[in-house]
Parts: sequence; structure tokens; C-alpha cells
Amino acid sequence: MDKPGSIFIGAGERPQELLLKYANRHGLIAGATGTGKTVSLQIMAEAFSRAGVPVFLADVKGDLAGLSQAGTPNPKIDERVAKLGLEGYKPGPSPVIFWDLFGEKGHPIRTTISDMGPLMLSRLLDLSDAQEGILSIVFQIADDQGLLILDLKDLQALLTFAAENAKDIGAQYGNVSSASVGAIQRKLLTLKQQGGEMFFGEPALELADLMRATWDGRGTINVLAADRLMETPQLYSTFLLWLLSELFEELPEVGDPEKPKLVFFFDEAHLLFDDTPKALIDRIETVVRLIRSKGVGIYFVTQNPIDVPESVLGQLGNRVQHALRAYTPREQKAVKAAAETFRENPAFEVTEAITQLGVGEALVSLLEAKGVPGMVDRTLIRPPASRMGTVSDEERRATIAASPVDSRYNDSLDRESAYEILTRRAENATQEAERAKAVAERERERKRAAPRRSNRQSTTEAFTKSVVRTIGTQIGRALIRGILGSITKGR
Repeated sequence: MDKPGSIFIGAGERPQELLLKYANRHGLIAGATGTGKTVSLQIMAEAFSRAGVPVFLADVKGDLAGLSQAGTPNPKIDERVAKLGLEGYKPGPSPVIFWDLFGEKGHPIRTTISDMGPLMLSRLLDLSDAQEGILSIVFQIADDQGLLILDLKDLQALLTFAAENAKDIGAQYGNVSSASVGAIQRKLLTLKQQGGEMFFGEPALELADLMRATWDGRGTINVLAADRLMETPQLYSTFLLWLLSELFEELPEVGDPEKPKLVFFFDEAHLLFDDTPKALIDRIETVVRLIRSKGVGIYFVTQNPIDVPESVLGQLGNRVQHALRAYTPREQKAVKAAAETFRENPAFEVTEAITQLGVGEALVSLLEAKGVPGMVDRTLIRPPASRMGTVSDEERRATIAASPVDSRYNDSLDRESAYEILTRRAENATQEAERAKAVAERERERKRAAPRRSNRQSTTEAFTKSVVRTIGTQIGRALIRGILGSITKGR
């Protein structure tokens, strides 16, 4: 089956083998619903795992969970095995770790608000430019004051603080509108009601746990339960973009390794690009272009190649194109666009072949020596060794219980952060105000209780003052007469 340094995808005129050395040059799996995209993703994930390469993929429909279980005998599979001459084919499970942002069908995946950052958080909340500006101000205030923003209540507390101190903050950071703060708070409430509260917090995901290998050298396949997550597509796409960005920022440069360090499969890839601001599209393009030097391969899975921007599509060297329909103008455009991305094969017309492919067939073009695209070939895709379909609740629970990260992420942590510090500040300020009020009240009570001195004079006081004034006047007159007499005699 797989030769050293490559993985066997299927065969047409010749075997189609994906060279591990060029697997970090990214790829595309495309095709209409029901044409076999999921199986192609499954057999590639299995093969990467056998080669010791960890894999991360989103299980949108629930059927990729079958990777954790051995396949069952099936006449159609036996027929394909014989047709492809797969010596040594044997059904078997792959090492799987189940993950779930909501913590229901796998280990919880968490990140902090700070790690998400204002740009991606603004996209998640669908904020206006003015609201995004306020969010950036709040993050800057947190940095300047040493406040950790770990979860939603931290961000809500900071927004409240900004609104209450808008005048002081505006002089230093820029205008903070109470109306915009209120709009952000409402969107945070909606996100919380959709389950976003589970996603933000600690312990945050450690990327090393996505890059595990088993004792026998197989790479772990990380399966993200995304059936519920798809109900909030903005959260789904923002999470995937965040994870990709984290890998890009944290992994060291390795150039072109002999095999990837990690492979990503982005199912329903169009969600990553729908209604996405240009700034984020540019970010995705940059990450896709540069992350290959970190040893990470990205494979987009979608119905039409035109779902992926041309700037990104041009960087996808390995292509598996299943059947497309050409009934509408848009579908015809997709067929033409897909055909133009392949290196032509004189044996058949690519545009026609795309619409004629059967289930389990694909047009395959993989990078060959020196990274040159191979000639497109009409290929029969190999069958997977694992189960094609979902798993029972008992099988899922058993896989989760046997996971090497079982106890690490199950219980959430809530250490001191912005919410606790700002709450304590507010409580201290309230207590200080109450103490000042009490002191002022006591002072008023003391003044009210002190005896008042009357301004009216008693008879004795009046008589005494009169005598003193009289004596003083007489002495004064005597002194003046004495002085004047002395002056007169001198003359």
C-alpha cells in the first residue's frame, strides 16, 4: 500500500501517491454532495496518521467519528481492494482524540479572550468599525492596567468600566460611546446564549496536545465535533482561523521537512471566507502562504473550488477533484475553474470528465519531484480501513475515557482576572464612599449636639464692661492732659 515517504491515494493510469515531502504545500478536496469527498478526507487522514503525522479535522456531519473504529467487511470494499491490488489491506481503527467546543461529544476546547484578540473577536461578533475600535480600546486598557481578559465576564466587566469612565478614557484612548458599548454587550449576551461561554476560559488548549503520537509511532487524529458548531458558522470559522493563527505564531520555522508536523482539514471551507472582511482574508492568505515553512499542511474541503479565493486557491498544490454538476451558470463556472487548475492530460478532456465521474472517483493531481504539479489522472480512490459512518454513544465515551488528555481539560478553571479585580475595586470604592458618608454624618451630629452660646449679655457682664470702658476713658483723658500741660510749660 503506502510506500516509505508517500501515501497511496488511488490509481488510474498510474498510482497516485502523495509525497510526504510536499504534503505541507497544502491541498484541495472538492466535489458535489455525495460524490465521495468525505471518504477521500478519511483515507488521507488515515494515511497521514500511519506515517506518524498528527491530523486535525472537523466532523461536520458526524461520520468522520468512524475513524476511531475498524471498518466492517463489505463486498464493495472487497471489490475495490481487489481492483486496486491493495496487498496487506486490513480494516482497523486510527488513534483518535475527540474534541468539542461545547464539551458534549469530546474534550472541551477553550481559549482566552486575550488569545483571540480584538480583530477575530470583532468578526465573531460581527461588529461595526466603531464598535471594533472600542473593543481595541478595551484591550489596550487591560494591557496598560495588567488586567487579564480570560472569559466573557472579564470582557463584559471591562466594557462596563469603559462606559462608566468614558470621559477620562476618551481623553487618553479615544471616544467611547455608551451606545456602542451597549451594542457590544448585547452581542456578547447572544454569543453566551449560543454556548460561547464554554469556549472562552481556562485551561486553554495546548497546541502540543494536537501534535501527539502513539507508542507505535502513529500520529493522533484530532476529530472536532462540529455538527452543533455548524449552527453558529461564525464561531466555527473564527475558531478555525484562530487555531491556524496560533500554530503560525507558536511553531518554529522548519523549512521543508521530510513530512509535515501537522495536517489540517478544513471541511465546509467556504464558511471561512463567506462575508469575511478583507483584513481577515489577507490574514488567511498570509497564514496559508507562510505556515508551510512551519511544517503545517492545510487541506480545504468544499463543494466548489470557486468557494476559495483565488489568492488562496493558487497555493493549493495537491488536488482531489470529485464530480461537479453543471446545470446552472454558477456550476458551469465552477467546472471551468476547476478544469483550468489542472495540468492537462491528453488522454481525456478535463471539463467533460469532471461531470462524468462516478462516486469514489476523482481527478487527482499531486505534486511530484521538485514540487511540480503532476498530470491530472482519473483516479479510483482507495477504501478506508476505518468505519465509514458515525459511532455509538458508548463507543464515543470509551474513546474519550481512553484519551491521553482525559483529565486535563474536563474541569474549567476561574482564576483572578479582570472581572474579579474590577469587582473588588468597585466594592472598595463603595465602602470608601460609605465610610466618608458616615464620617460626615457623625460630624453633623456632633455640631448639632454641641451647646449654643447666647449672644445676649447678662447684667453683671454689661456693668463690668461699662466700668472698664469708663475707667479706660478717664485714664486716657488724664494722660492726654498731662502731656499737653508739659508741652505748655515748656513754652
